[in-house]
Amino acid sequence: MSGRVPEDAPERVEGHTTRRVLVTGAASGLGAALTAAFRARGDEVLATDLAGADLRLDVTTDDDWVAALAAVEERWGGLDILVNNAGVAGGGRIDVAGLDEWEWITGINLFGVVRGCRTFVPMLKRQRSGQIVNVASLAGLVHPAGMASYNAVKAGVVALTETLGHELAPYDVRASVVCPSYFRTNLMDSLRGADEALGGLVTQLVETSPFTAEDIAAAVLAGLDAGDEIILPDPAAKAAWQLKQTDRAAYDAQMRRQGERLDRLT
Repeated sequence: MSGRVPEDAPERVEGHTTRRVLVTGAASGLGAALTAAFRARGDEVLATDLAGADLRLDVTTDDDWVAALAAVEERWGGLDILVNNAGVAGGGRIDVAGLDEWEWITGINLFGVVRGCRTFVPMLKRQRSGQIVNVASLAGLVHPAGMASYNAVKAGVVALTETLGHELAPYDVRASVVCPSYFRTNLMDSLRGADEALGGLVTQLVETSPFTAEDIAAAVLAGLDAGDEIILPDPAAKAAWQLKQTDRAAYDAQMRRQGERLDRLT
């Protein structure tokens, strides 16, 4: 992804106070779209990633987080928004996916977020201001068959974010979690796992989605403007979450049909 400013991105707002933002996984996909959307608002963004960004940051490496903190302190002396976006695609049925796959996705998608929060929370508490934005997935709220490891780590990110919201409220630090459904992105380039049937199904859902990373980024900023703690940035995510809350029998039937579909694809 080029990181271009999307046509429907929030426009630069007259009188907008420039915010200092750090985004992980910012070289492509949703991270690049969020970086562009924040910059279009007039915010200053430190884009981080393994390569192709302002600063190298491997979210699984403590030394890289220490370096990111030092860079923020030197550049700005503080931070307004931390966006833990970096993540990878994975999953697989419980008897197909190996424990090595579980450890890999947990280290990046969950502990990468934990490391980011642990690194910057002391700064935010000292400031008595700021916001943490953790990018999870609709899979953190609804749990399709065949995606146990991905569902588990994204649900962990949702739980972590809610906990931080309660824990940091006395310091006027907010926490929001982003839970999109499938959208067109390069996330599937990172897909790893032995369950090829699941990989093929999810790839098809991503490639045929009507939503782009730019669409999701614009909705995320709108959700932050509204003060949402759970940001459901697309209609499919909102519909699935509502179905689970209001008609559990229909939700379970829909999830189990995906399980049956996976068995047929094997």
